[in-house]
Amino acid sequence: MNPEIAIEMRDITKTFGNVVANNKVCLDVYRGEILALLGENGSGKTTLMNMLSGIYYPDSGQIFIDGKEVTIRSPKDAIELGIGMVHQHFKLVDNLTAAENIILGLKGKGRLNRKKVAEEVLEISRKYGFDINPNKKIYDMSVSEKQTVEIIKVLYRGANILILDEPTAVLTVQETEKLFDILRAMKKDGKAIIIITHKLNEVLALSDRVTVLRKGETVGTVLTRDATVMSLTEMMVGRAVSLNIERPEPVNPQPRLIVNKISCVNKDGVKVLDNVSFIAYSGEILGIAGISGSGQKELLESIAGLVPLSPGSSITYYPEGPDKPVELVGKRPLEIRKLGVALSFVPEDRLGMGLVGSMDLADNMMLRSYAEDRFFTNRKGPRHLAEEVVRQLHVVTPSVSTPVSRLSGGNVQKVLVGREISLAPKVLMTAYAVRGLDINTSYTIYGLLNEQKKNGVAVIYVGEDLDVLLQLCDRILVLCSGRVNGILDARTATREEIGLRMTGAKGGEHHE
Repeated sequence: MNPEIAIEMRDITKTFGNVVANNKVCLDVYRGEILALLGENGSGKTTLMNMLSGIYYPDSGQIFIDGKEVTIRSPKDAIELGIGMVHQHFKLVDNLTAAENIILGLKGKGRLNRKKVAEEVLEISRKYGFDINPNKKIYDMSVSEKQTVEIIKVLYRGANILILDEPTAVLTVQETEKLFDILRAMKKDGKAIIIITHKLNEVLALSDRVTVLRKGETVGTVLTRDATVMSLTEMMVGRAVSLNIERPEPVNPQPRLIVNKISCVNKDGVKVLDNVSFIAYSGEILGIAGISGSGQKELLESIAGLVPLSPGSSITYYPEGPDKPVELVGKRPLEIRKLGVALSFVPEDRLGMGLVGSMDLADNMMLRSYAEDRFFTNRKGPRHLAEEVVRQLHVVTPSVSTPVSRLSGGNVQKVLVGREISLAPKVLMTAYAVRGLDINTSYTIYGLLNEQKKNGVAVIYVGEDLDVLLQLCDRILVLCSGRVNGILDARTATREEIGLRMTGAKGGEHHE
């Protein structure tokens, strides 16, 4: 018996001005299957799914749901057709409960019996294997619990077709496996599921088929059982790509940064860093692992002089050569920068914190060198740097004179990461440097970090992908609720051990 087709997208085209985001794209999804949608940054994946979920409307082409041609002009139309999208950045109200968020915005549902709503939520949870307390406030939830609320929210609205955008981006190994079990249960129940992800190992473990887009066009669809990481990468990029992460041995490592018993309290009075100590050595990559909100952001910001630390905290920078060590606590970012310590902080709000959207690529390169008068008298420097970043990281842009706000999210990320790495500091800190980047660009970034390591730079790498941390780093520091829960040798540690330490299920001794 042939499987039932849930979605057919035929010759879908969408343009934004002179930019063709999708060009005659075709896509089929069956009931009871998980389809992975792959492609490099700017390949048109998100635009295509935004048309299916009613955020954009196609310029041309046809969409069929269960064999019937439909018109989707708004998210409301999509919901009525049984289509629900779970975005990477959750759209929840923090001071409401899970149940209140789930019914929020539903016509006529506001006066429903709360007990009845909670029972309906628990019924969905039992059916698919969710673990959720309907009466728990969102602000008390972990990232995994918030994602659960988002998924139940679309199921509660009757979704039979689910789109998940980077669903495992901030989950631990254990949370990812649990999510996969839930998605398999939903597949068994006949749901049609589309996942957008850059994690090819997860694609191979979870999906039934894979559709690949390249430069806004459909490259093809393959059965997952016939695919490999290499074959999928070649489909995405259009050529053979080396997927080996180099890990040279550190040469004559010297203490470059000694962090000793630092603590930090946020504006709500919550201790977000608690007695954190470690040493970052020259010529090594120190990985930082932890579930979202474990103190990674505050750790990097405190070293950069962006957040105040509690009394007794110490961060000592050891320069090369005969110069004396310098205490960084209490110094402003510009003072720290003059010591040769540079922060490469890549926040989720790329255009809010890292770059100025209305400025072009060349001017954004100049932002990190504004204290050097030569850039005001000679603009060739930042322009040349912008051109080099575009070339090396394959940034898709009409020119270096294009405002960064006109670039796709992945290309904005490339500009920010490229600028920061180009500074060639003595201590280089990167936070989620490859988040949202395709596999080809990600491996380019890993290569650039290794070049810094070979040049004797102390690299601190905060990452989400445990496989990458284990392959790229020399040591891995695990943060759990603001505390150090182990410093492990990346050459001998396992994903499972790191995952258990991230959640606090295992702790105690450190392995150097």
